[in-house]
Amino acid sequence: MLALPEDQTSLQRIELVDGALLVSPAPTSTHQRILQKLQLASASAAPDDTEVLPGVNVRFGGRRLLIPDLVIVTCPEVDTVAYSASEVLLATEIVSPSTKVQDRILKRALYAEALIPYYLLVEPLEPTAATLFELEGGEYVPIAKSENGELHLTRPFEATLRL
Repeated sequence: MLALPEDQTSLQRIELVDGALLVSPAPTSTHQRILQKLQLASASAAPDDTEVLPGVNVRFGGRRLLIPDLVIVTCPEVDTVAYSASEVLLATEIVSPSTKVQDRILKRALYAEALIPYYLLVEPLEPTAATLFELEGGEYVPIAKSENGELHLTRPFEATLRL
């Protein structure tokens, strides 16, 4: 087995889909700034029986493990290495040039298949754009789109997210 130097592997995000590894580069500082804004705004508005967490492992059965950029879980303050998809209320992906197909198509389909109620897709444009999807009949349908860098939510909780 080929071993990579630690500094090489720490710059990658490794996920598992049906036995295949998805390897993505570490996020950029722009990506991380958007993530921080989303996390802070979501944490202050999310219900008390939820928790907002960045970059955690989410299990989708035995052959799938994804790392959404941000999740809202329904089991606050649980100490775990990986959450079950059934514990995720909302999964967020911030699109990067290297992950746009995964985020827009593959992960969206996997989150829907796992019955995660909400999916937030963020596009780091000028201004940053975001679409919140809700699961209906096994498919995600858009229920909110950002305008001028702000996303106004009524579900799964009320909030205004400044992107």
